[in-house]
Amino acid sequence: MAGLASDAVNPDVGLLYDINGLAKAAPPWFDRVMGFAGEYGIVLAMVLVVLWCWWSVRRRGTPGDSVSAVAGLVWAPLAAGIALLVNIPIRDFVERPRPFKDHQGLEVLVGGKTDFSFVSDHATLAMALGVGLFVANRRFGLAAIGLALVEGFARVYMGVHYPTDVIGGFALGTAVALLLAPVALALLTPVVSAVARSGRGARLVRSRRADAAPRPRPSTFPSPGSADPPGAPGGRTSPRRTRRTRSPAWSS
Repeated sequence: MAGLASDAVNPDVGLLYDINGLAKAAPPWFDRVMGFAGEYGIVLAMVLVVLWCWWSVRRRGTPGDSVSAVAGLVWAPLAAGIALLVNIPIRDFVERPRPFKDHQGLEVLVGGKTDFSFVSDHATLAMALGVGLFVANRRFGLAAIGLALVEGFARVYMGVHYPTDVIGGFALGTAVALLLAPVALALLTPVVSAVARSGRGARLVRSRRADAAPRPRPSTFPSPGSADPPGAPGGRTSPRRTRRTRSPAWSS
C-alpha cells in the first residue's frame, strides 16, 4: 500500500498506470494488435512512408529538387541509427529498470524485456526517422512524426516504458536528426548528385519520366505581327487581285 501511495505522488508513475490501465479494459484482441504495432508494426509503417516519399520525389521533382530530397531521405535512417548508438551510453549510465520490475499491477503485453528502460529505443528510432524525413519532405515528415507519437503511446500502453522514457527518446531522436542535419546533408548531397549523373544509379535519384520535359506542340496559327511570306504554310495568303473592267463607251 505504501508503494502505491508513493506511486500516486509521482506523476510519471501515475500516468503510466493511467495509460496502461487502458490495456486492462481493452479486449484481448486489441491488446495483441497494440503489442505487435508497438513492437514491430509502427516501425515497419514508417519504413513504408520513407519508401513512398522516395518514390514520389524521384518521379515528380525536378533534377535539383530530387537530389536534395533523396539526400534528406538517406539522412533519415542514418539519423535513426546514430541516435540509437548515442542512446547506448545514456541507457547504461542511468540504469533505470523497466517499470514492471518496480511496480505491481501493470499489464505487460510483451515479455522478455531485460534491458534498461531509459531512454526508449523505439521512441528514439521513430522520432529520429520522422524528423529526418521532415527535413527532406514536410508532408511525409509530418505523417512520420504522427506515427512516432503513436509509437511512444504504445510503449507506455504495453507497460514496458515510463512516459519519461518516451519523452527522452523523442528529445534524443529530434536532437540528433536536427543538429547533425546540416553537416550530414553537406556530405550526402555531393554523393547523391554523383549517383544521379551515373548510369544505372541515376534511377535511384530520379526517374526517366521526371527527366523528360514536355515538348511544346507547334501552333498552326500565325502569331501576331508575324511576317510569313504569302502562301507559306500557316502564313497569311496574298489578297486577291480585283479585275478592273472597262466601262462601256456609251457611258462616257
